[in-house]
Amino acid sequence: MDKESHFKFATGVVGYPILFVLIIWLVFWFEVRFGFDFNNFGIYPRDLKGLRGIVFSPFIHGDLSHLWHNTLPLLILSMGLFFFYSNNAWKVLFLGVIFTGCLTWLLGRQANHIGISGVIYMLFGFLFFKGILAKHFRLIALSFIVVFIYGSMIWYILPVDPKISWEGHLSGLLVGSILALLIKRGVAKPKKYYWELPDYNPEEDEFLKHFDENGNFIERLPEEELEEDIEVIYDYYKPDDE
Repeated sequence: MDKESHFKFATGVVGYPILFVLIIWLVFWFEVRFGFDFNNFGIYPRDLKGLRGIVFSPFIHGDLSHLWHNTLPLLILSMGLFFFYSNNAWKVLFLGVIFTGCLTWLLGRQANHIGISGVIYMLFGFLFFKGILAKHFRLIALSFIVVFIYGSMIWYILPVDPKISWEGHLSGLLVGSILALLIKRGVAKPKKYYWELPDYNPEEDEFLKHFDENGNFIERLPEEELEEDIEVIYDYYKPDDE
């Protein structure tokens, strides 16, 4: 696969993230409009019934502020995932949601853990670490952009606010980092120059031929001087005018 095909824009790059945002907003609207409370469908750690929250909790939010603060990061980070890692985007999302939920279920406090912030931290961890590990200049640039915009998120993997599921954030970051280490296929590779190729022969390199055994630069190679010293005279038959 051509390297540039990894970064080909498609409708899904924008379409899927917008769909995710619409779903979580639709669920919240449904709760408010019809008076439902889905908080009991969150992840309740170390309780068999609480396992259902692994699937349902990302779509449930406590209030408008909670929902709004998750909307923009979800939109931006998922767009980055689908554009720069299109071959692995759905795999990262599926495994990320499942394992982030499972780890939260194991580590969390005895409370209903709701919201998509754990998945956001998973995306943050994956995009940052994968870009560094891939060593591709575009992916490294993405890593720095992600950490520049959302680097302050790192504080919320600590118990700074009892109302925030720091366990879910920590779980997401750990899962995203592990996925960045494990997923290697379908990721853009850094460009290799011809001198990095396995069949490269330095003796045939036209540039290196201009250096002698002591590393001194030779402006003209002996063959070039020889060619310039040769004078070519053409002799041809010209009939007499008579």
